[in-house]
Amino acid sequence: MKTAEDRTSQPYLSIVIPAHNEAQRLVPTLKRIRRYVENHDFSVEVMVVSDASVDGTPDLARAFDPGQMTMNVLASTMSKGKGRTVRRGMLAARGQVLLMTDADLATPIEELDKLLVWLDEGYDVVIGSRAMPDSVLCPPQGPWRRFIGKVFRKIRGMLFLPEIRDTQCGFKCFTREVADEVFSRQLLDDAAFDCEILLLAKKGGYRIKEVGVAWGHDSDSRMKLVSDSFRMLRSIIAIKWRLGSGK
Repeated sequence: MKTAEDRTSQPYLSIVIPAHNEAQRLVPTLKRIRRYVENHDFSVEVMVVSDASVDGTPDLARAFDPGQMTMNVLASTMSKGKGRTVRRGMLAARGQVLLMTDADLATPIEELDKLLVWLDEGYDVVIGSRAMPDSVLCPPQGPWRRFIGKVFRKIRGMLFLPEIRDTQCGFKCFTREVADEVFSRQLLDDAAFDCEILLLAKKGGYRIKEVGVAWGHDSDSRMKLVSDSFRMLRSIIAIKWRLGSGK
């Protein structure tokens, strides 16, 4: 278990938020994270990583009053893709524990408590899941997105990580050791990077725990359903070719 001394070191937790043109959603998200941090006894660093935003997202992040948190902002002028954006933030963050979460907080930050419990129990990677019996989806995705998601999970499970129900929920926790290992080896820049880092973690012998969380679909999702789905399919085939099944 983590001791009080561990939890108040500098910093205990890094929260990495990839952001592409998130001016409308970022400040409410940061306010909610700030309220969460005020009710916990560990030190927190928030790392906003802007991917070619043109709507002032980096400036809003820099101007935000972080309260007792530490705020860091990284920004690129050329679009690098979500995978590379997350990788940049995870490798730059300084926390003992690192959380990646989306700028819309589709999974509420309060769900982090569920993940930290399992890190304290000795797991190396704890991932939020929309597909566990105790997951709460409100609102759920539309029927077409759910269908595409089921097809993707079926194909991915046939290729690798059959024991994981949901690789794509953007709410994942890593110990510092695992984050350094898997993100330094990550090659994919698109949305299939989640699959790659989880397979790298499994092949590295790290313990992975999947935990049901609350999650709400955002109608302003940036995923282009058809084109991104085909791109992810090509990517998971490439992952299988490069890394194998991880069995």
